[in-house]
Amino acid sequence: MKTQISSLRFSRLLSATPRGARLARLLTVQQLDTWGWPPACAASEYAAVVAAELAANAVTHGRARGRGFRLTLINEASDCGTLRVEVTDARGDRVPPSLATVPEPTAESGRGLLLVAALTTRWGWEPYPPSGKTVWACLPLT
Repeated sequence: MKTQISSLRFSRLLSATPRGARLARLLTVQQLDTWGWPPACAASEYAAVVAAELAANAVTHGRARGRGFRLTLINEASDCGTLRVEVTDARGDRVPPSLATVPEPTAESGRGLLLVAALTTRWGWEPYPPSGKTVWACLPLT
């Protein structure tokens, strides 16, 4: 008999506010600790930064009145070396910009996705019907 191990999965709906974005970072660290990656390890620290950046973007660019955003963390049993961080918001009409455009050195924003790209093996986005989007990033848990 073949035993199947389910994915490790965490998902939480949060308010589309700066407090919600901060909570996304804290919940990421807490959940990884529960799964065996302590807060002081590199994997947890990188995941916290990625979750914080994606959540901040959802709050800043994906906010819709009366709607929150969803943080999802997935560690597939078949690929226990990779964490997928997903943030789903209500604004599918506002997609992440291409990384080909680098912000001016004096710009006060615009570097979050550059940081996400630097800390992850891959990232992207996909529509979330009927009107939202999910921005996701995968990073190693080593």
